[in-house]
Amino acid sequence: MAKDKFAALLPILIGGLANKIIEETHVSEDEALNKLYSSELYSALENEKTKVWTYSVPKLFDLYQAEITTGELNLPEY
Repeated sequence: MAKDKFAALLPILIGGLANKIIEETHVSEDEALNKLYSSELYSALENEKTKVWTYSVPKLFDLYQAEITTGELNLPEY
């Protein structure tokens, strides 16, 4: 994917995922974003080569929850 398209898509995914975190965990927007930005999942999302940006928001939330619960990020192998 071209860098400019990836740069445009990333904020949309982050916003959707942050909203899902807020809805499911009942935290503030600031807290949701702080937790997301400090996660390994966010680091993977920022890296276009991981292809994590191709996942749906519900799948990203599942990965986020698993990381929070276990302390490590386990990406599915495709």
